[in-house]
Amino acid sequence: MNILHTEASCGWGGQEIRILEEASGLIARGHDVRIACPSHARLFTEAGRFDVPVVALPIEFKTWAGFTALRHFLLQHSFDVLNTHSSADSWLGGLVCASLEQAPAIIRTRHISAPVSGNLLNRWLYRRAARIVTTGESLRQQLLQSLELDPARVVSVPTGIDTLRFMPADKAGAKQKLGLDPQRLVVGIVATLRSWKGHSYLLDAFGQLDRLDTQLLIVGDGPQLPSIREKIAALGIADRVMLAGQQTNPEMWLQAMDVFCLPSYANEGVPQALVQAMMCGLPIVTTPVGAILEAVDDAQSALVVPPRNAASLAAAIRRLLDDPSFSSCLGVAARTVAVECFSKVAMLDQMESIFLEARRTPSAVPSPKS
Repeated sequence: MNILHTEASCGWGGQEIRILEEASGLIARGHDVRIACPSHARLFTEAGRFDVPVVALPIEFKTWAGFTALRHFLLQHSFDVLNTHSSADSWLGGLVCASLEQAPAIIRTRHISAPVSGNLLNRWLYRRAARIVTTGESLRQQLLQSLELDPARVVSVPTGIDTLRFMPADKAGAKQKLGLDPQRLVVGIVATLRSWKGHSYLLDAFGQLDRLDTQLLIVGDGPQLPSIREKIAALGIADRVMLAGQQTNPEMWLQAMDVFCLPSYANEGVPQALVQAMMCGLPIVTTPVGAILEAVDDAQSALVVPPRNAASLAAAIRRLLDDPSFSSCLGVAARTVAVECFSKVAMLDQMESIFLEARRTPSAVPSPKS
């Protein structure tokens, strides 16, 4: 197949990484896959690292320039499938395809759990898609309810993770490779530094811990970095917090952690970093936000605490640090679930099947119900 992914977002996080991993995986299976995004997007510069062809188009916003550029590109190339990912490029793609006699099948991937208004325009847009993919079943149910979509056209495909790249390793050795003190216990998070990822609450929780033999490891970059630095200084914990920045080898940093935390309070599907931590066999503390509970069960494969609750988060971290046997059991269970349900191979199998089926299925554009 010939597949084009469009992405309006110029940020960097799980959504963009999934696009690259999926594109790279389907290229390895013999498909022609390309990405179109703004020239100044991080996705544009990172595509080469994944050996994915990329083209610069002005699709960051819903503009006439973006419409004409995307339309011209589709007229110049023959694509079987157009996979859109964010609002602006989805609108541009939907309108462009509506103007073409020979248009590719549209796949709309919805990555986050932010609600979608059920207005007439959104219903028209989503019903143009041959298939809609969500990154969790709870997101799928949201769309079915708000947009009154045909359930057969909406499918949940959580992001898959490489089971061999992300796997348990010797913690002491991993810490030494990264220059961390092997004698200290590491509580960590891998996430883009966005407000809803809950870094602020994690810092508050870490400040409440009564164990001085611990270190907080924050891996990632993003717009919240200045406020995170300010909070670290205000809490007086700078000597026990490491800001590692954006890393291309997150598996090494995860393998050095003793406890993984993801205290998100909004906008999650099944988060990649959560599944990566599960693959590495880590004991996890997280929240019941978005589709997170589709990946973990409280007290079985993770500890689940209320969002925006630093005291509960601190208590859960303390429990895992104080009870290595219980932590080990959670980590083993998490790894088992992740390998069985969230492998990269499974994701690629599902997406390949969806693309093949969509190519043979006309887009549905029934009149929205009143």
